[in-house]
Amino acid sequence: MANMQIVVASKNVEPQYVEMIVPLYSYGCERKVKKALSHLKGIYSVTVDYNQQKVTVWGICNKFDVLSTMKSKRKEARFWKPEDNIEMEEAQPSSPQPSLPPKGSSKPSLALMKARSLSWKAWQKVFTRSYSF
Repeated sequence: MANMQIVVASKNVEPQYVEMIVPLYSYGCERKVKKALSHLKGIYSVTVDYNQQKVTVWGICNKFDVLSTMKSKRKEARFWKPEDNIEMEEAQPSSPQPSLPPKGSSKPSLALMKARSLSWKAWQKVFTRSYSF
């Protein structure tokens, strides 16, 4: 108990609004967005406007964390205000582009991996339908 420090919270923490543009394709997307954001700590309300493609979050939260959570569901999500987007791009360092594997790679192609994962019934359907000779 003697090692514990007492830290005084001198800053007044107030809720803030975070407004984002999120592409919504259906009302199911709207539910998905609400569900993903409502589970974050400190969020009081999530408002989704389907016609404007706008999501408004109100709560005690970091706006960059809210956007990163939203980008996990909709990659094209961005802040409503353009200056916030510029601020976010400056905060994130650019990641290097992934390089292609060498030609002598021993990994099988994706098509072969999918073919190996077919069940016996799927194989039977493939070969019974492919009698073209």
